[in-house]
Amino acid sequence: MKPPLLDIQDLKLGFKGWTGYIEVLHGISLSIGPGERVALVGESGSGKSVTARIVLGLLQSLRSSRIGGKLLFDGIDLEALSEAERHRLRGTRMSMIFQDPTSSLNPVYRIGTQFIEVLRRAAPGLPRQAALDRAAEILAEVAIAEPQRVLQSYPFQLSGGMNQRVMIAMALANEPDLLIADEPGTALDVTVQAQTLDLMRRLVDQHNTAVLFISHNLGVVREFADRVYVIYKGRIVEHGPTQALFDDPRHAYTRALMAAAPRLTGGGIPDIVEDSQAYLAPMQDHTTGEARP
Repeated sequence: MKPPLLDIQDLKLGFKGWTGYIEVLHGISLSIGPGERVALVGESGSGKSVTARIVLGLLQSLRSSRIGGKLLFDGIDLEALSEAERHRLRGTRMSMIFQDPTSSLNPVYRIGTQFIEVLRRAAPGLPRQAALDRAAEILAEVAIAEPQRVLQSYPFQLSGGMNQRVMIAMALANEPDLLIADEPGTALDVTVQAQTLDLMRRLVDQHNTAVLFISHNLGVVREFADRVYVIYKGRIVEHGPTQALFDDPRHAYTRALMAAAPRLTGGGIPDIVEDSQAYLAPMQDHTTGEARP
């Protein structure tokens, strides 16, 4: 077997509070192989997004944070790298699609200007016109009909779905080894979200890009991911191949997530609520070790 592209071992994160550091990640361990699509699922506040930001090195410079554990990317110890070395990895060998494309793009710069900056991360001397031509080609790959018009536009002149396509194009422009997708499409309507995810699936398969897919949408995860990690209160409580985990969830929290998913047929909302309560009843509180009421 090939060694994992990303190997997170016993990752801990604490933020400084009035009484000292408060730990919010309690020993996260997960791995992603080359070209593999791995999902990290859990409710809001469970630790999904901060895990992704640590991988990219976006929290290390905060004086209020304390990080422990080991992060290996293609055999490289990320925590041993300088900030400049981590910066060179971002946008070249690893990239990220953030949850809200409108807030991720700079509203005062045209799309073309921002795209040039991305392409020059991998090719610093790339001439402006050559970069714009390449950007237009990449936008055409994400099914944007008028790439030249989009490159001349500001983000606020485009729809949410169009901005999300631009973000996907930018994230994959330099053909990274690892793509982190943090709730892509959550801010979009259901139809556009489905189109966006289908597009992303096609592109990552085409470039053999490994994906850490962060989501709370179990329906999308079931279709997209090869393996799933379930995170609850900063801990991985269950993981395994997608189909096996959905067919036979072992942890009470995983079963609660599945019970809370909307159903198009069957028992309806009352049964969903009843099932969720039944699953959550035996769960233990990680702080006290006692069964939750």
